[in-house]
Amino acid sequence: MGLRRKARRGGIPGGRRAVVLGLLAALALSVEAGVVLAGAAPRGVAIHVSGPVARAPRAEAASGRRVVVGHAIRHDRSMPLRRLRRAVPAPGGELETSPNPRPVSKHLDHVETVRQARRFAPNMPAPGLSFDGIGYPGVSCNCAPPDANGDVGLTQYVQMVNDGFQVFDKATGASVLGPLPTATLWSGLAGPCESDGAGDPIVLYDQLANRWLISEFAGVAFPTDECIAVSTSSDATGSYYRYDFHLGNSFFDYPHLAVWPDAYAMTMNVFDPTSKQFLGPMPFAFDRAAMLAGSPSASFVAYTGSNVFNPGNDAMLPADLDGSTRPPAGAPEPFLMSGENSLWRVWRFHPNFPSPASSTFTLGGNLTPAPYTELCPATRHCIPEPNGDTLDGIGDRGMFRLAYRNFGDHEALVGDQTVSSNGVAGIRWYEIRNATSGVPAFAQQSTFQPDTTNRWLGSAAMDRAGDLAIGYSVSSTSVAPGLRYAGRLASDPPSTLAQGEGTLFGGIGDQQGTNNRWGDYSSLGVDPVDDCTFWFTSEYYPSGSSAYNWRTRIASFTFPSCRGLRSLAVAKAGSGTGTVTSSPAGIVCGATCSGRFDDGSTVTLTAAPADRSRFAGWSGDCSGTGTCVVSMTRSHSVTATFDGPSLTPASCKVPKVVGLAVGKARTKIVAAHCRVGKVAKGRGGKKQRGKVVRQSPKAGKRLRAGAKVNLTVGT
Repeated sequence: MGLRRKARRGGIPGGRRAVVLGLLAALALSVEAGVVLAGAAPRGVAIHVSGPVARAPRAEAASGRRVVVGHAIRHDRSMPLRRLRRAVPAPGGELETSPNPRPVSKHLDHVETVRQARRFAPNMPAPGLSFDGIGYPGVSCNCAPPDANGDVGLTQYVQMVNDGFQVFDKATGASVLGPLPTATLWSGLAGPCESDGAGDPIVLYDQLANRWLISEFAGVAFPTDECIAVSTSSDATGSYYRYDFHLGNSFFDYPHLAVWPDAYAMTMNVFDPTSKQFLGPMPFAFDRAAMLAGSPSASFVAYTGSNVFNPGNDAMLPADLDGSTRPPAGAPEPFLMSGENSLWRVWRFHPNFPSPASSTFTLGGNLTPAPYTELCPATRHCIPEPNGDTLDGIGDRGMFRLAYRNFGDHEALVGDQTVSSNGVAGIRWYEIRNATSGVPAFAQQSTFQPDTTNRWLGSAAMDRAGDLAIGYSVSSTSVAPGLRYAGRLASDPPSTLAQGEGTLFGGIGDQQGTNNRWGDYSSLGVDPVDDCTFWFTSEYYPSGSSAYNWRTRIASFTFPSCRGLRSLAVAKAGSGTGTVTSSPAGIVCGATCSGRFDDGSTVTLTAAPADRSRFAGWSGDCSGTGTCVVSMTRSHSVTATFDGPSLTPASCKVPKVVGLAVGKARTKIVAAHCRVGKVAKGRGGKKQRGKVVRQSPKAGKRLRAGAKVNLTVGT
């Protein structure tokens, strides 16, 4: 995080100053954050942590209330950012944030069993765009590290660092606005957001509403508030609804946010500011609907039950929605608690903003990750550089983001954590199924470490085709810190990054003299327009060895297998039964009710009712009772309705039997779900003898099943 008055705290993974969470409930928790100044008098907090901090006794972290509610203490609507006056940075020297506080490790190391040692051919797609983002001094923060992260919208890419932001044209990489100090965004709001922003920035694009979310924490002596701005349109340079949520009087650190249909979710690591003990992780849910509407009554709900807010627990990450397919209706927000414990836990949050006491935070299930060895548990830094210095590894928690995607027939949570593998840092990545309901389970997991180069600070995501990618940093005694990426196609063997590894940006320089600080997180997102293109950002050094000379890089790439695919989902309704098939092949509903087709192709759906059922028609993106023809210029959803036997299939539609022999007439009448009634004799010519000369009712009339048809036979 970058500060104008203070250097980034060094809180649990994210070093900025810690944020106090105290949610109106005066939880009185706090952490230590630190700042090292070079050539200037101290500004703001100056707390230093040289190693792991103690875990508080359980009693100290317990809360009398399990659900705590808070409201925005400041709120307004800003002028368009492009018209706001640029904030003037506070004077001061170079800043270095303190190391991230981390609790004393509880992990029991075991021999790695899922290491991917095989190096596949380098088939990762080349970057589409690759350009520099914000560079040192980060607009207004002469600090390290930058904590680079970003997200992509309809036409723009927004990047944040400590302590600034910039808007880029996603088609060209050209700057649209900035870089500007993050304080500019809060100009005129007053309070700590405007004057005491502390960093740990997060920017997200809410693809369900086509809005931007920009956040950082703030506080006078240490972070006590979370500042969140929600754009009023899809234009990141426009106006924002701005909120200052006072969390309490404790040190709440490492805020990470996520988009979910019913809330903006957040997690914090909480420390005691005096004792510097770890008190536990805490989950939050902010009222998304109210914030999108700009309501001054926007609130948050936090869960403080001791089963979660406990110093023995690991840090958590909230699930962040990717793609346009929403989670199942009413699905809870998943949170993954992972890091040092032998069991990882999937929690489910159901916030109830009108009735907060009814909110629930329940355990969905436990996961047992494959054995691994924790990365540098007794120190903050163990990633070597060519200059002999070492960098932060942050191996005690999951990395940003925990990406969620609903594929219709299954849900997927993907993420990563840095572990020690083959004697160096490796990327443990995973996919979890049954995130919102059922029993959570690993669908696949593996540690990517094919050689002796350290790989860490990763970020993972999945595209709409189910292809997975991970961006991360690399370094060793012979490799300057740089940026690489690896991935797999949905069709590749499970638990393998079979598309190999590519270089997004080769390291040139290395870092020294910054108290071993490096990025606390990076970010990999997926373009909401094509739902295929990945966008990654992190940091690097341009040349030589320098304490304060970081740069950031932004790059995009797309798997060819995903480009051009559009989804077609078919649902069936009604009391009857039947099948739906597609041309070209791909859907046989029944067995498969969704498929993916080439962009621009034409797909024809045919509905066939089962015996004694009737096809009643299409709804959604088709109508009528004929074939359904859709052009795959976008994704489509249709419903086929089949009526059951109780409606019309078994009714008697009187057949025409005049002219038929009596035997054939009887057969035809029964086949039409009718019965033969009275059979009378009547006059007829020679050719009409033994044949039906008259019938009653007349042909074509529809009666109830089993209705009688009377016949007159010629004599």
